[in-house]
Amino acid sequence: MSAEKLRHNVHEVDFCVVGGGLAGVCAAVAAARHGLRVALMQDRPVLGGNASSEIRMWIWGARRDNNRETGLVEELLLENRYRNPMRNYALWDSILYEIVRYQEDITLLLNCSCNNATMVNGRIESITGWQTTTQMWQTVKAPLFADCSGDSILAPLTGAEFRVGREASNEFGESIAPAEADRKTMGMSCLIQARQTDRPTPYIPPAWANKYLTDDDLPYRKHDFSNCSWMWNNFWWIELGGEQDSIHDTEEIRDELLKVAFGVWDHIKNHGDHGADNWIIDWVGFLPGKRESRRYVGDHLITENDIRAKGRFEDVVAYGGWPMDDHYPGGMNHSGRPSRIYITPSPWGIPYRALYSRNVDNLFFAGRNISATHVAIGSSRVMATCGVIGQAVGTAASIAVKHGLSPRGVYQQEITELQKLLQEDDCFLPEKRREIAVLSRNAQLTASEGDPEPLRNGIDRPVDEEDNGWTGALNGWVQYSFATRCPVHEVRLVFDSDLNRADTNMLAWYPLNNEPVGTPATMMKAFRIEALDADGNWSVVAHVEDNHQRLVTIHTDLETRAVRFIAEQTWGADQAHLFAFEVR
Repeated sequence: MSAEKLRHNVHEVDFCVVGGGLAGVCAAVAAARHGLRVALMQDRPVLGGNASSEIRMWIWGARRDNNRETGLVEELLLENRYRNPMRNYALWDSILYEIVRYQEDITLLLNCSCNNATMVNGRIESITGWQTTTQMWQTVKAPLFADCSGDSILAPLTGAEFRVGREASNEFGESIAPAEADRKTMGMSCLIQARQTDRPTPYIPPAWANKYLTDDDLPYRKHDFSNCSWMWNNFWWIELGGEQDSIHDTEEIRDELLKVAFGVWDHIKNHGDHGADNWIIDWVGFLPGKRESRRYVGDHLITENDIRAKGRFEDVVAYGGWPMDDHYPGGMNHSGRPSRIYITPSPWGIPYRALYSRNVDNLFFAGRNISATHVAIGSSRVMATCGVIGQAVGTAASIAVKHGLSPRGVYQQEITELQKLLQEDDCFLPEKRREIAVLSRNAQLTASEGDPEPLRNGIDRPVDEEDNGWTGALNGWVQYSFATRCPVHEVRLVFDSDLNRADTNMLAWYPLNNEPVGTPATMMKAFRIEALDADGNWSVVAHVEDNHQRLVTIHTDLETRAVRFIAEQTWGADQAHLFAFEVR
C-alpha cells in the first residue's frame, strides 16, 4: 500500500476571520451580508466562545436604561428567545451555527486551529490551520484578516504589536491602575451548572477535589441555594490564573480550576446547609473561559480616562457600558472580594482606530483583545460589547474591499460611510443620528393618532427622556404621502424589543419551576404594508404574521403616492410601539 499524504486545502476569500466567539461571528456575518466572500476559522466544534455550551457564560453588555446592544447581537438574542424558550444550550449552539453556516458566502472551518501565517511586505498573505476532524491543513488567502480569537494568535505569528498585563498608573494617568506595571491579568473560570430535582440526592466528590469545610473558606462568594435570587450571579468567581501566563499555563490552570469547581460543589452539598439537598451537579466546564490575555495595539489605545470622558470620538463605531470590572489576579487565592467595580459612563464610545493594528497593515481585531489598557478592557471585554465591535469590524472590511483600502485607509477616507452602514444595520452610535432617506424626509408623515415625527428623527431607541418612537392602537397606522407618484424600493422598520428586559439570554441554573421566555411582549408580531395604487385604492404590499425581530427591511417594487404601515398584533402589549418607519 502507498503512503497517504496529509491533504491541504486552499481557500481564497475577501476577508478571513480567526476565532468564532461572538465577536468573530458578528464580524463574519456582517462582512458577508455586505457582499464579501468570508472564511471563519474556529478551533472549537461550536461557535460562541465564552457564550457557547463549552463555557456557558451569559451575554452581558452596557448597563442602564435603553442601552442594550442591537444590530446582530440583538438579532441573535431575539432568535434564541423565539426558538429556545427553555434556554437549552444545544439549541443556542445551533442558532449560532445556523447564522454562520447558512449565510451565503461564508466558508466555516470548525475544529481548525490557526498555527501559521505568511507575511509579505508587512502584510498577512495567508494563514494556515490544522483541522483535527479531517486531518487536513486549511490555508486561507485574503487581502484582509481579523483576529477575534481572544488570545490574539495572529500577534506572535505576524509580529503585530501587543501588550500583556497591567500598565503602571503613571503611564496613562489611570487612577485605578497599579503603581507598578506587571504581567498579571484577570484570571479564567471553569463554570458549573446545577439542576433541581424532586428528591434529595447525595454527592460523592472525587478524591482530588479541593476541600472547603466552612463558609469562611469561601468569603464573599455567594453559594446558598436557599435564596434563588443570588442566581443572577453564576459561579464566575471560580477563577484562577491571573498570576500565571494566561495562555501558556492554561492547561495547568484548568486542572486547578476543576479541583475548585468540584470542591465548591462538595462544600455546597456536604458541608453546611445551603438549601441544595434536591440539587444535582448538571454540568462542569472543562474549557476555561478567559477574561484577558494578549491585547493588540492600534492607532489609538483606549484608557480609563477615555471611558470616564464617555469616549466622545469622531470615529465612534461601537460602545461599551459595563463597569470597569477589574478582577484580582489571584482569583480564588485572593482572600478578599474577588473583583473591584468602578462605575463607568454608559454608553461610552469605542473608536474605530482601536480596532486595527498599527504595524500590520491588513489586520483588524475584535473582542476582548482590542487596543485598550488593562483597566479599560474591564469595561469593553463583555460579550455584547465584543459583538458590536465585531459587527463594526466586519462592516469596515466590506468598505475596505469596496474601495481598495487598508483598515487605516477606512478611517482616513470612509469613516462616515462606516458609521452610516452600522446605523442602517441597527447599531446604536452614541450621540449620532442616522441619516434619513430624502424620500422620507420630504414626504408628508401622518398617523391615525399621536405624533409620528420621531419615526424619522434618526434615533431608533429611547435616549435619556426622549422616547424617539410612535405609540398607537392596534390597527392604527402611520403613512407617508408624496406630492407625485414616486418609486419605493424599500421599507425599513424598527420595533420595540424591550431594551430593558432583565432576564439573561441563558440560565446559570435549572430549577424545577423553570419558566420559559419568549419574544418580548412589546414586539410587533403581525403588521402589513399598503400602497396607494393608480386608481386611489390601497393594496397590500407585504403582510407579516409571525415577526420576532426588531429590525425588519421589506424590499418592494412600487410606484405610488402613499405608503402606510398598519399595526395588527403584538406579542402581548396592548399598543403598538415602533422607533423607525422609513421608505426609500
